[in-house]
Amino acid sequence: MIELNADIGEGCDDGALMPYLSRVSIACGGHTGDAVSMTAALRLAVEHGVAVGAHPSYPDRIGFGRRALAASAEDIAAWVTQQTEALAEQAARLGLRLVHVKPHGALYNVAAQDRNVAQAIVQAVTAFDPGLTLVGLAESQLVAAGRAAGLMVLNEAFADRRYQSNGRLVSRETEGALVADPDGAAQQARALAQGGEVTALDGTPLRIRAETLCLHSDTPHALNIARAVHAALNRG
Repeated sequence: MIELNADIGEGCDDGALMPYLSRVSIACGGHTGDAVSMTAALRLAVEHGVAVGAHPSYPDRIGFGRRALAASAEDIAAWVTQQTEALAEQAARLGLRLVHVKPHGALYNVAAQDRNVAQAIVQAVTAFDPGLTLVGLAESQLVAAGRAAGLMVLNEAFADRRYQSNGRLVSRETEGALVADPDGAAQQARALAQGGEVTALDGTPLRIRAETLCLHSDTPHALNIARAVHAALNRG
């Protein structure tokens, strides 16, 4: 069965989602998060036997990391390193090791298309720990850069987000960007898991190769979506 992941440590009810997840990416100080929230998220992951990774972002708490910031490659690499290191330090106190890095928000989306940004993230991850897996938008520049550098990569798709016809995510500011209906999310997740077609917002059929599916704790009806997606994927 394709694995389910979620982005946590962002002020939502993470505990309710954990039984349905295999992997979590924890906010580590860029868009939100501090030592207290990181430790709480890590403890939840331990309790549920879920793999943990860093969720670094542009340092933009006001915009929750969902605004692209003008930055050099050196800045981006430094931000990724600093935030990943902050989470790794909290994890080490609990006897845990990080297993992956997944950028958040605007940094994730920019890296999907911008080779320079993607390479800056890859440089930071490789320098910090080349054994970490890099999680990125399926078939994106970030995944390609990670693979070229010798990192393990996971192509990610989304059960609760709509796609553009080019395979990129629809902006959250666009009406219809979220799949808030549990049945609709379950249908999209099952199609993604089976290599079938999903329908872009404009009606274009897409095939997206993915090894991990993301759910968001801040999507309306998130818990019902998690239950429906998990059930759909377990029907075989």
